[in-house]
Amino acid sequence: MHRIFYQPAERWFGDCMPFFHDGVYYLFHQRDTRRPGPFGEPFGWALVTTTDFVTYEDHGEVLPGGGDDAQDQFIFAGSVFRAGDEFFAFYTGYNRDYRAQGRPSQVLQVARSTDLIHWEKTDRLHVAPQPGYDPDDWRDPVVLWDEEKQHYLMILGGRREGPKTRTTGSTVAFTSTDLVEWTFDGDFWAPGRFTMQEMPDLFRAGGRWYHLITEYSSESKTVYRVSDSLEGPWTAPFDDAFDGRAYYAARSAGEGDQQFLFGWVATKEDEDDARGWEWGGTLVVHEVVLRPDGSLGVKAPDGVAAAFGEVAGRLPQPVTLSSAGDVVRLPLGSVDAETYRVLVRLRLAGDATFGLRFAEDEESGVSYRYGVSTARRSLVFDRHPSYPWPRYDNRGIARPVVLEPGEHVLDLQVDGSIAVLYLDDVALSTRVYDRVGSEIALDVEVGTVEVLSVEVQEHAG
Repeated sequence: MHRIFYQPAERWFGDCMPFFHDGVYYLFHQRDTRRPGPFGEPFGWALVTTTDFVTYEDHGEVLPGGGDDAQDQFIFAGSVFRAGDEFFAFYTGYNRDYRAQGRPSQVLQVARSTDLIHWEKTDRLHVAPQPGYDPDDWRDPVVLWDEEKQHYLMILGGRREGPKTRTTGSTVAFTSTDLVEWTFDGDFWAPGRFTMQEMPDLFRAGGRWYHLITEYSSESKTVYRVSDSLEGPWTAPFDDAFDGRAYYAARSAGEGDQQFLFGWVATKEDEDDARGWEWGGTLVVHEVVLRPDGSLGVKAPDGVAAAFGEVAGRLPQPVTLSSAGDVVRLPLGSVDAETYRVLVRLRLAGDATFGLRFAEDEESGVSYRYGVSTARRSLVFDRHPSYPWPRYDNRGIARPVVLEPGEHVLDLQVDGSIAVLYLDDVALSTRVYDRVGSEIALDVEVGTVEVLSVEVQEHAG
């Protein structure tokens, strides 16, 4: 059971289409029954609304699929856009049976609403895959108004026809002056790196444009590029992601420079740490941090941080840990709750290799561990010890980090089977299904780490 991160009852949270309006976040999303497995039963768009990313009002399925014979047998991802007094849902109609019939399985369609709750499907948009593009990978449209060009811009994910192994994935673009007739403008961003680019997104912050995509083939995570103009060129920062492999299909919403990311943390097959990742899971929201150099980080939204209760344990006084190669362990406390937060403030004097352990069994020493190496510039999650190997399939559950001497913050949030660590403004989310203990500890293998403060908070509910 999750108390902080959102998951509908007896369903799995799929791709999110967030929309911010009058102080409320409208989170349109897919709900998968997994009968059987992902995409077993057709789904449309469901809706929950929130203002704090902790409490959600469930409006049920507001945009249903069209039936087994319809183009929109499933309603895949898209976006919501406001024009005047109306709202438009641009979505991907997907029929899993059309491919065998020689028909495009994915086509762009539109519905309209005056209140974001009640929707009417229309025929004002029906954009099929363009010649030369794969008719079965053509999805996830996003629409915005281009103030400079004075027209609407629509981008979506596609790929060229040919073997699925070819890295021809691209973001493609259309333009329009009326939201009805659309002109195809070709590739918007085609780096030749991915077999498919899902869930494209665009937002502007700090005077720059940020283009997000979820890459389908390499590391399967949401990445971004930066440009001063919608015309490009799109450049990559040192760290071009927001989270690791387990955090998928993130889309943005917000107002001005304050943007939030809405992605889902995948489940693992049979809820087994050693098994592979599945499609769909649980919503986790990150708040975007705009760094001075124009790159992006993330942090926990204020509403999520405030959801944890009184401090159940804290470090009586600062402690300095030093090691030249032998592991030194500092107990930080114990917590039996399913949902809790551990906030560690520390100071580094130079290079160090250290880790934060949780759900540790004191007798066996088995735990989960976020490990940090400043020399290798790495943050990695794993089971500790990883014996018998592999005790945890942690491929892709890693992030690059650059930690200079000085103060840093580890913010660990555990909610049911989900663990999210923020190391300053770098996030790494994962699943933890086999919590054998309740101990929390910090260890140092190399270097000096001064632990300034520790706070352990259980969920307030």
